[in-house]
Amino acid sequence: MAPFRFGLQVATADSRAALVARARRAEDLGFDIVQTADHLDELLPPLITLATVAEATSTLRVGTLVLNNDFRHPVVLAREAAAIDLLSEGRLELGIGAGHSEPEYRSAGLRFDRPGVRIERLEESLVVLDGLLRGEEVTHAGTHYTVTGARVFPRPAQAPRPPLLVGGGGPRLLGLAARRADVVGLTGTGPTRDDGRNHVPSHWAPTAVDAQVDHVRAEAAAAGRPTPELHVLVQVVTVTDDRRSALEAVHRHLPELSMEDLEGTPYLLVGSVEAIVEQLHAARARWGISYATVRDEDAIAPVIAALSGT
Repeated sequence: MAPFRFGLQVATADSRAALVARARRAEDLGFDIVQTADHLDELLPPLITLATVAEATSTLRVGTLVLNNDFRHPVVLAREAAAIDLLSEGRLELGIGAGHSEPEYRSAGLRFDRPGVRIERLEESLVVLDGLLRGEEVTHAGTHYTVTGARVFPRPAQAPRPPLLVGGGGPRLLGLAARRADVVGLTGTGPTRDDGRNHVPSHWAPTAVDAQVDHVRAEAAAAGRPTPELHVLVQVVTVTDDRRSALEAVHRHLPELSMEDLEGTPYLLVGSVEAIVEQLHAARARWGISYATVRDEDAIAPVIAALSGT
């Protein structure tokens, strides 16, 4: 089994000093990577933030979880990603997805195409990104991108290129991730709710995760590849001796799910440190999920310490 990896997703900071302090603390606590999100609201811009984190740390990897493909042309993105990888001395993990939040597209005046079109565009983008980040000259004539003799400078430090994470939840996007990515970011959420921020928990149930993972494995095998590393973004981490009450509090906000679903989902880590360690081992044994990102370093810190080296 793959060793556990832990990411910390950082959304905001009041100052450079605050961001640097948090990144250095994450490194000291044993996190493997600091990641940024990509939404057009009150979040720090992802790539600029990662450059600051990389400069302030020495071993911590930096990554995007995940960039919205529709916000950046792949040739421009490849150039920025290559520079971050070079200047971080090979610590970038580039995460990207097809975009999902219609309200932010609307607020920015961007066309929100149907999912199939956004996934087609992402697939073409991945072809271009993969070639450019490998140092190749890329010519691509597709439905969404036309690139002629493109190269990027500088070259990234990692060979053959920085790892690619592709995040998604539906079968088509997961199939693309299985064929193209080094890491598949499993999302337990579906469409964005009307508030523009929260999402329908469409894939939280353990049986839904079973189906997602089975699909990823089958698609990777059909492409002649090993199954990529599997990742989840954990939505809630609560260290408590009263697991039932904590899960009941979550259930009030997620009436679509049963208590049994919440007890078994990999998207919640709730219970004592020992119970959470057991949850993580169970998720790795059942699904092969070894890579988890959280948003609260303090809650998960004792769990990371307990799992060190495993």
